[in-house]
Amino acid sequence: MYTISCESTVDLDLRYLNKRNISTIAHSYVLDGINYPDDMRNGASLAVLYNQIASGKSPRSLPISVEHYTEYFRPLLQVGDLLHLTLASALSESVVNALNAAEQLQKEFPDRKIYIVDTTCASVGYGMLVDCLADLRDEGKTLDEVHDWVILNRTRVHQIFYSVSPRYLKRHADVSCLKGRHLHRHSCLVMSTDSNGNILPMRKHRKETRAADSLLQDIGDNVGGDYSGKLWLGHSDYISSAHAMATRLRKLYPNADIRTFDIDPVIASRCGPGTVLACYWGNERAVAK
Repeated sequence: MYTISCESTVDLDLRYLNKRNISTIAHSYVLDGINYPDDMRNGASLAVLYNQIASGKSPRSLPISVEHYTEYFRPLLQVGDLLHLTLASALSESVVNALNAAEQLQKEFPDRKIYIVDTTCASVGYGMLVDCLADLRDEGKTLDEVHDWVILNRTRVHQIFYSVSPRYLKRHADVSCLKGRHLHRHSCLVMSTDSNGNILPMRKHRKETRAADSLLQDIGDNVGGDYSGKLWLGHSDYISSAHAMATRLRKLYPNADIRTFDIDPVIASRCGPGTVLACYWGNERAVAK
């Protein structure tokens, strides 16, 4: 027996994860000196976060500590082996702490297999990958088979997004690729991620409609019209634009599995409001430089 485990930044509802027998550990963020855990899609807490951002506050995400991982992993290892999928190391130091916790616990559980995998993904793309691993497990794949599969396929999850608040992203997130770039307050920036999960700026537009068209063009360049896989959307306090994007995608890809999710508070504290994200399966992402 083995457990598939992930972190709250998968942006899937906790009830859905429980139903799929996927274990979860929560990230957290700091605002005005108070530590807030990611409570897994609580709309009220997201509203508070966005109100605080609108008032000029600057939330800061925190990595999960070694101690927290250790307390979380131990009862899972008492039951069986473990495959834990982390948020992209390009966005968080949590993976290092997870590896350290696993190394400590391996001495306590020498007969257990403990795999810690950097997914190179975040938000909905991260959730989409974890959901596929649960599919493989439910098909009867062994722990080693699922582990080998995710290592080979994690960079096939494409994550493209646009932000109508790129100046917030530049100011509040550790996105070195945006340093030195002039971003007009009405700019819409289209971005993707490389094979390590680093953010790559692609195009800048003055109008959101152009940014949305650009996102659709990128998807079309990477998948065929008969695409029937997962095509999941995320948004940060931008539900109307996410729904508009979903409507367009359903017309273009009627056989695809299209769903829309809220971006979690930890990632939202980095990107700010006004982001629309699309994730889908394609060829391997651009190799990190």
